[in-house]
Amino acid sequence: MFTSAIRLFATASLFAASAFVAHAENPMVGGAPMYAKKNIIENAVNSKDHTTLVAAVKAAGLVETLEGKGPFTVFAPTNEAFSALPAGTVDTLLKPENKDKLTKILTCHVVAADAMSSAIAKMVKDDGGEHDVKTVGGCVLKAKDDGGKITLTDEAGGTATVTIADVKQSNGVIHVIDKVLLPKG
Repeated sequence: MFTSAIRLFATASLFAASAFVAHAENPMVGGAPMYAKKNIIENAVNSKDHTTLVAAVKAAGLVETLEGKGPFTVFAPTNEAFSALPAGTVDTLLKPENKDKLTKILTCHVVAADAMSSAIAKMVKDDGGEHDVKTVGGCVLKAKDDGGKITLTDEAGGTATVTIADVKQSNGVIHVIDKVLLPKG
């Protein structure tokens, strides 16, 4: 009886510890815990730093896609990144008549793969310091390693830095970035 109780306690402790470790692996984003068992949208809606991105995803009609099976890697610009765009840009993009342009910009932040930062860093290294990342929107981003931080240069010449990497999702991964990535012209 005593041995069974110890075994039960040990098992319960192991489950509790593994639950803590699983939760501890994902960083907080926008003041909210990110859960690896939730999909990209279920997590993003809880981040106070991504309200503009969530509004844009809704306006572009991409919610269902990003709730889908994936896998997806999303380079997720913060509200600050959207605010750095020229005045009025976000309001203009959110208008129904600009849905195609908004969709193009947003899908240039999505890759049809589950690419953790270590995999991206390895591709950058293997390719001599720069790796082309093809997005579902047809954009090609240039990934580089800048002192241990991944940077992405868009087709317009802007560069974003990954500020929070490897936020695991049930359908992929999110990497928080500090700039909005833009397609050509």
